[in-house]
Amino acid sequence: MTDTSIDSSIDTASDKLIVALDVGSAREALELFRQLRGFVRHFKIGSQLFTAAGPQIVREIAQAGGRVFLDLKFHDIPNTVAAASVEAARLGVWMLNAHALGGALMMRRTVEALTEAAGREGLTRPRLIAVTVLTSADAATLAEVGIQSEPLAQVLALARLALDCGMDGVVASPHEVKAVRAAASRADFMLVAPGVRPAGNAADDQKRIMTPAQAISAGADYLVIGRAILNAPDPVGAARKICEEMDSVSLV
Repeated sequence: MTDTSIDSSIDTASDKLIVALDVGSAREALELFRQLRGFVRHFKIGSQLFTAAGPQIVREIAQAGGRVFLDLKFHDIPNTVAAASVEAARLGVWMLNAHALGGALMMRRTVEALTEAAGREGLTRPRLIAVTVLTSADAATLAEVGIQSEPLAQVLALARLALDCGMDGVVASPHEVKAVRAAASRADFMLVAPGVRPAGNAADDQKRIMTPAQAISAGADYLVIGRAILNAPDPVGAARKICEEMDSVSLV
């Protein structure tokens, strides 16, 4: 039976954690995956690891039971993004993303292509979410590229466009989560928040950040956390501590 559904179940608050496998080799990624898979279900594979290890690392983690968020932020002409997204579905990813700045036609065509391919080939259709404004950007960054809006206004405009195009959700800073949630007309519209740092951790190149508890309280569905876990002396212990903090926040 063809499964084109989108699994939206979240059993515990710690299921909201997506560990970013931002490392330089398949060996490092697989070791982290093996250590963490007992209490983390979701893993992000981004540009660094995908460039170093290729699509095989996606297949390996997906086939071993990990839910892979393929974070390649597709941004190209509509046909190219649609075709690339279908290839990602064939790898078995749970979720992937594309830049909302690619426009309505790009997003609509990608949604249609994924849905058609899933039905035709018996694939589970991945969740398709839109990148709004990177968490490393602020108003000055936007102005540099000719966008005069404040980050919140730009995020809301792009989130509304993504919603209208049938996207499953957006990537946005935790600072914009509450406003996007209020503006979304669909209860199942997913909000994925990077730029999350446990108290005491350095902000690094992120500018719009919150702690895990703050981001969950704001209404984020999933938190993407990398360096706070990967750079810790004990990555497993760091992930457990983050999960405990997330579990301390009511899901109601």
